[in-house]
Amino acid sequence: MLKTNHQRYLNNLDRYPLFSKLSRDALDLVKKKARHLRLSPHEILFSSGTEAASFFLVVQGSVKLSRLSSDGDEKVIEIIPPGALFAEAVAFFNPPVYPVDAQAIARTELLAFDNKTFLDILKKSNETCLTLIGSLCHRLHERLMEIDSLTLQNATYRLVNYLLGQAKGSIDQKQIRLSAPKKVIASQLSIKPETLSRILTQLGHEGLIKVRQQNIVLLSIEGLNALLA
Repeated sequence: MLKTNHQRYLNNLDRYPLFSKLSRDALDLVKKKARHLRLSPHEILFSSGTEAASFFLVVQGSVKLSRLSSDGDEKVIEIIPPGALFAEAVAFFNPPVYPVDAQAIARTELLAFDNKTFLDILKKSNETCLTLIGSLCHRLHERLMEIDSLTLQNATYRLVNYLLGQAKGSIDQKQIRLSAPKKVIASQLSIKPETLSRILTQLGHEGLIKVRQQNIVLLSIEGLNALLA
């Protein structure tokens, strides 16, 4: 099954905006150079400050991107779910080093793409460069929205906004499965774990959600949206 998933993602690379403008020969080269990685739970993929030789696509499992604050506390920047690319912008850093730590949350399968190979392709394709710029601008917009949420909105707003965002990316938009432990999600949202649990309980009492361990059913999307208004 794992090998099948790995091949399925390779076969459908052209569905990702980052690869959609590549010529057939260039796409074949990217696939040929791709490596299949397996990580155990909590295994480190890369550390902040190390040379960035690859970017990645999660095939199965999830990856936590984080940094340590000056007082040693971990701040979760993002949780990368299956089907998502990450670290593709790091190749353009000078020097090209990873700015965060990346760690598998559970047993995780990834595809690793060679940065040098991709940069060589970009030098020959203006269209691919423009597509990449568009993708990076979209990521930047998402980070700005996150900063706005973290600095201007309260904890309930942040959590509800997160749940609705997760629902939009799921097949059943009324049921989601958390891709990381609640304490990791709490760190990502800058909420204390006990505060997150208290808000989930309160939302349950109000009939807006139902929590079943890592699964959350959104009973009233309209009611949750009303909390954001």
